[in-house]
Amino acid sequence: MEENSENRDLDPTEDEAIHDVVPVSGMYENWFLDYASYVILERAVPAVGDGFKPVQRRIMHSLKEMDDGRFNKVANVIGHTMQYHPHGDASIGDAMVNIGQKDLLIETQGNWGDIRTGDGAAAPRYIEARLSKFALDVVYNPQTTEWQLSYDGRKKEPVTLPVKFPLLLAQGVEGIAVGLSTKILPHNFCELIKASIDVLKGKKTKIYPDFPTGGTADFSEYNEGLRGGKVKVRAKIEAIDKKTLIIKDIPFGTTTSNLIESIIKANDKGKIKIKQVVDNTAKDVEILVNLAAGASPDITIDALYAFTDCEISISPNACVIIDEKPVFLSVNKILKFNTDQTVDLLTRELEIKRGELMEKILFSSLEKIFIENRIYRDIEECETWEDVLSTIDKGLEPFKQQFYREITQEDIIKLTEIKIKRISRFDAFKADELMKKLEEDLKQTEHHLSHITDFAISYYQELLDKYGKGRERKTEIKSFDTIAATIVAANNQKLYVNRKDGFIGYGLKKDEFVSECSDMDDIIVFRRDGKVMVSRIADKVFMGKDIMHVGVWKKGDERMVYNAIYLDGATGKSMVKRFNVLAVTRDKEYDLTKGGKGSKLLYFTANPNGEAEVVTVKLTSGSKARKKVFDFDFSSIEIKGRGAGGNILTRYPLRRVELKTSGVSTLSGLDIWYDDTVGRLNREERGSHIGNFNSEDKILVIYKDGQYEMTSYELTNRYEPQKVQLIYRFDPESIITAIHVDGDSKNYYIKRFQVETTTVNKKFLFINESKGSKLVAVTLHPAPQAILELQKGKSKEKFEETVGLNELIDVKGWKASGNRLSQYTVKKVKLLEPEIETNADESDAAAAQELEQNPGGQLNIIPEENVENPEAGNEGTVNKPDSTTKAPEKEENDQGKKKDDNQYGVGDTIELDF
Repeated sequence: MEENSENRDLDPTEDEAIHDVVPVSGMYENWFLDYASYVILERAVPAVGDGFKPVQRRIMHSLKEMDDGRFNKVANVIGHTMQYHPHGDASIGDAMVNIGQKDLLIETQGNWGDIRTGDGAAAPRYIEARLSKFALDVVYNPQTTEWQLSYDGRKKEPVTLPVKFPLLLAQGVEGIAVGLSTKILPHNFCELIKASIDVLKGKKTKIYPDFPTGGTADFSEYNEGLRGGKVKVRAKIEAIDKKTLIIKDIPFGTTTSNLIESIIKANDKGKIKIKQVVDNTAKDVEILVNLAAGASPDITIDALYAFTDCEISISPNACVIIDEKPVFLSVNKILKFNTDQTVDLLTRELEIKRGELMEKILFSSLEKIFIENRIYRDIEECETWEDVLSTIDKGLEPFKQQFYREITQEDIIKLTEIKIKRISRFDAFKADELMKKLEEDLKQTEHHLSHITDFAISYYQELLDKYGKGRERKTEIKSFDTIAATIVAANNQKLYVNRKDGFIGYGLKKDEFVSECSDMDDIIVFRRDGKVMVSRIADKVFMGKDIMHVGVWKKGDERMVYNAIYLDGATGKSMVKRFNVLAVTRDKEYDLTKGGKGSKLLYFTANPNGEAEVVTVKLTSGSKARKKVFDFDFSSIEIKGRGAGGNILTRYPLRRVELKTSGVSTLSGLDIWYDDTVGRLNREERGSHIGNFNSEDKILVIYKDGQYEMTSYELTNRYEPQKVQLIYRFDPESIITAIHVDGDSKNYYIKRFQVETTTVNKKFLFINESKGSKLVAVTLHPAPQAILELQKGKSKEKFEETVGLNELIDVKGWKASGNRLSQYTVKKVKLLEPEIETNADESDAAAAQELEQNPGGQLNIIPEENVENPEAGNEGTVNKPDSTTKAPEKEENDQGKKKDDNQYGVGDTIELDF
């Protein structure tokens, strides 16, 4: 019987083949790691040494090889680069345009696109490029370059270019690899050089990004560019007038078209209210935003930051290649690495130069000896080449000890190559002069090597002097305030309520209209059964039947006070309470009563400013109370929490509660602070306290350009800190003392005035309108003094005089120019803060104490450096005000006088007998 083929023995060779099979999973794992390593090292992540990705480095190498001082077509550069870069022309072209748009290494000609608008560059055959002078000075040196073979082995390319500058930080880079990414933001050219100098001096450095698109940025969470950091960038938005905003700079990473699109989307969603967006961008960015009727410019600016690309957040992630490995480094460590590398490259260049100089000195000496000692004549009778070399070597023997190295056969061969014409014209004096200059150069090189740090500092300073002009910081560094989206969102919806069925929402258009609101608002509902609930607004939301009150709820709003009377079902008593609802969980019911069965609300009001009304309470006719009708004033009870049980209003059954008189606010005024870092008002005690505000109070802002403006104290107001000189709670009785320069006469004037205008949000100029006029100093102090540095006529002698400013002029109208400050030439003005004399009268003492506590009455001077030139300024110290102070009324003080029997001084106690 034939043996079953399945059971036959396997051939040994077949068995080995089976065991040599590699699983697909293992192959995939190895190949994927190889691919990931290739992408990281060869495509996405830059080397820390020169800051280039491989394609960028190959482009720069090709540009150097092609460099003849003239522009080259980009298409030709791309073709040349393909000898080194084994990828398509599109990737090379995009990388080259990216380098060219950074305006540092490549001089461009033609349309290279615009990073602000997002417009692409023209086709490579239409645009041209050549290396910049900066690139030629900083990037290249064949003697210090490490070389490797290109991908096909035909040519040599640099491993890294010997860049003597923190190029990686100056240009920035972004790349996505397999499993990691890198994002290094661009930094300012001049600041990097200064920081490198500080590194060499052993100082601590702190560098922040600077974006080519400008704008403003908050780097408080930059974290030195490491993972987890964050940079907020904002467009520069200004209000031209009450109906128009202008966007001048855009955030880095966005474009004007994307920005406009985000504004239109926000408008379509109802987040902001605008009429039109016009893009006038040409040389500079200019986007006009026309506001809808009734829209506030300040709130719209905040809304643009909250809902559009006018504010973006960038997450840096500094990853670089060091020794063929990806490493995460902070920008300060990258700067230190680049600075140390620059010192190392400069050292190597000096060592190479020293060697070259020593070789030149050696050969010049050999040449002089060879000619002056007529050794060249001794070789005339030599018959062989070996005899020639031997004869020259023998002639040099007595002089060999003076050289720093042995004389080689190559040196002797070079002597034989000297032409007879040069020998015949040899000038020993010129040769000595040349030797002397070479030795001086060698001595200077040796000095630089022994003081390499100083040499590197000089090198950086030369770079700054040569290339730093026009590369000043474009991005303004600021601290941003947090914008609450719910506050600045436009009222894009209408709130309706069906009280009986218990529905609220913006889709119930047939039901009762409550108010306008935003689609981001929370809505609070109080029901007859004593329950309260908060829910996010939607098209239609069920909140429970029998709704008594519905409104927009603001978390943490301590000014909103609810007054309520409810029946306690367990005891039958009627309770009264005043309370806030500061924090709740959405869609959770809370009980305002004690929770007894049958409890219900009898009376309820919502008061946005803590008003407390008086109500008339009417009891049932069958009650046993002697007084069946009485009044109750809600101001008689305290404001407590939502869960408080309240006070007993009556033990008897209620028939009706009627409003008798509307209430007034029982809350104290709002304490407002001004944060001059971000130019915003706040209630969180950030910055200077400017006063306690009641409903009718206003803020007065005095600007450094000699204008004042009255505004409300809304927290959404925006101020420009660099333009604000004084900001305080407006008091119509306060007197402003100002010193200003008249632009026509160049004389200094003083004026004292009270604000007489009442128009809000309009600026009024209170100094002369002529060109060159400017505000020098301003104060609210009731009795300000100043030290004047004066000069008599053409005499160079200067003298000082202390004057009381309130004695120089009376209070006049705000339009008056005032009186001349002095008959002499004013050179400097220094304001003083005198102590305030007070009477014993309590009101005067209180005023004096308030003035001491509130710097709003302090002197304020606009800092100036050179008062002699009216275009410059006066020296002084700026004191920001905390609140408004009122000058105490002038009263006669009899305390210092001797009293008769019938005379009493201010503050004396008078006792009378009856």
